[in-house]
Parts: sequence; C-alpha cells; structure tokens
Amino acid sequence: MRNIVVTGGAGFIGSNFVHYVVKTQPDVFVTVLDKLTYAGNERNIDGLPKDRYKLVVGDICDAKLVDNLLDNADAVVHYAAESHNDNSLNDPSPFVQTNLIGTYTLIEAARKKGVRFHHISTDEVYGDLPLRDVDGNGESFTDTTPYNPSSPYSSTKAGSDLLVRAWVRSFGLKATISNCSNNYGPYQHIEKFIPRQITNLISGIRPKLYGSGENVRDWIHTNDHSSAVWKILEEGRIGETYLIGADGEKNNKEVIKLLLKLFGKSPDDFDLVVDRPGHDLRYAIDSSKLRTELGWTPEFTDFEKGIEETINWYKGNKDWWKPQKAEVEAKYALSGQ
Repeated sequence: MRNIVVTGGAGFIGSNFVHYVVKTQPDVFVTVLDKLTYAGNERNIDGLPKDRYKLVVGDICDAKLVDNLLDNADAVVHYAAESHNDNSLNDPSPFVQTNLIGTYTLIEAARKKGVRFHHISTDEVYGDLPLRDVDGNGESFTDTTPYNPSSPYSSTKAGSDLLVRAWVRSFGLKATISNCSNNYGPYQHIEKFIPRQITNLISGIRPKLYGSGENVRDWIHTNDHSSAVWKILEEGRIGETYLIGADGEKNNKEVIKLLLKLFGKSPDDFDLVVDRPGHDLRYAIDSSKLRTELGWTPEFTDFEKGIEETINWYKGNKDWWKPQKAEVEAKYALSGQ
C-alpha cells in the first residue's frame, strides 16, 4: 500500500493514526478526508511533512468526492464518525447521516474500484456487561458477541458494521473491521471524559464524576490502537473482525482518583453529577484473536504512565483546548453534568 485515504483523519483517533503511519511507514502517502466539524481540527496534523500527506476538507457522504479520492487509493481506513453519546441523545440525526449514509457511500466506492477497506468501530456496539465478581471474574466481548447497542451512537455504529459485513459477503468487498475499547491520549476533544477532567484540573475546576462512578471502561492508548489497525490492514484476513484492547479495565472513579493523585490533590476532591441516560455499565475486550493470529501486542501497558504523559500533553498545549473550554463546560452545566 503506497496511497491510503484516512477518513476522519483530523479527529482524535484518526489524527493519531496519521501520525503513526507517517512516522513508521516512510513509503506511504496519506490523504486525509475530514469535514472539520467541531471534533476535527486541522492543527491535529499540522507539522507533519507536507510531502507525506494532504488534507481534503469534505463530507464522506459526498459520493462524487469520495469516488475521485479513491481513484488513486490502495486502501481506505474509515475513522470518520459522529461519536459522542451525549450528543447522540440530544440529536441522533447527524449520527444516522454520517455513520450509516457515510459508510454506505465509502463502501460503494471501494467496491466499485476494488480498494482495500478497513472499518473502525467500537466495543459499544455490543452493549454492556455485568461488573466482575468479587474474585475478578467476568466475561469480555469477542468478535462473536451479539450486538446489543444502547444509544443512537452505538446503534448507528452497529449498523455501519453490518453494512460492511454485507458488502463483503454480497459484493466481495475487500474489508476488515476492528472494534476498539475506549481510547485516551493527545488530541482528544475536551468533551470526552479523561481530557475533560484533565483540563478541569488544569483550570482549577473540580473534576466531575457521572453517577456513582462504578461504570467500567477498558482503556487503551491511542498509539496502541494505531499500531493494531496498521497490523490488521497489512495482515488481517478479509471479512474478519478483530477486537482491539489492552486489558485496561478501570472504573470511572478509579480514573478520577488517579488524575487527582497525579495533580497532587485529595482523592475525594471531585463532584458527583447526574448520570447520563442509559449509561452502559461495563466494557471489556478480549483481544486474543488479534494477538494470536496477527502477533500484535500493546506498548502502553502502564495506564498511570500513559495518563501522566497525556496530562503533560494537555498542559503543554493549552492554546489547543482553552478556546473551547468555557463552551464545553456551559453545555454540560445545562444537563446537570
């Protein structure tokens, strides 16, 4: 693969993937297709060598634009999505448009042109799991777990997964799918849980914890997500789904307390806020298929160290997030969060 199109490549996870490819694959040229909504930021890929990538500002639902971009592409890596649960509860329509119609537009173009396609999805399509028992036992998601989405966001992502699967079976689309656990790291929008609390603490605002804080997420550093996606793109079997995770289960209260510790604050120096409707209880990924079949292993296995590095990034890039901070907090205040 010499030329790849990365949709949503100016967003959080997509831009980190673009950085990863430019750094590790010197013969690959990246075309970033991004609508530059509030969640996309051209600065996320600023500073990369200009001869290694180009940014095309456009909509993945624009069939003519997508067709033109795929004329010279060897592969598409599809990150673009509306992805914030709270936003999907307030207005589901952009999620239907981007996550379903946008994915359809891309796979149709990839099918017609014979382009390799990799679809980025989420563990949230599987719904949620019970908390682990007192001995630490509990099930994890696998690629055979039935879909059970609980929000407009996760249901439209589930729908997009099923579209890709159907196009593989019905039309021979050369596609793979990956479902990843919750990402953290640089360039993440401050409406999300970890960067919101980090920027709260930097700004002298007490962190906010949904409900009781018992909800568990399986955290993975975004660089590990990137390396896994590239491994699947190169070596994954067509038609297969691979789950990406780094055994990083933490409940939200544990994350808040770790952040407070790293900022030298009291472990109880946070505010409880209203829980979100239908808040999934626990996510957990079984990534053994990816590890055994393709030989992938995560690099960032020390969560505290990864969080410390993430804190340092937000401390060093205040001009990146400060202009949005007041608006984000005002929006949360309206919902009691």
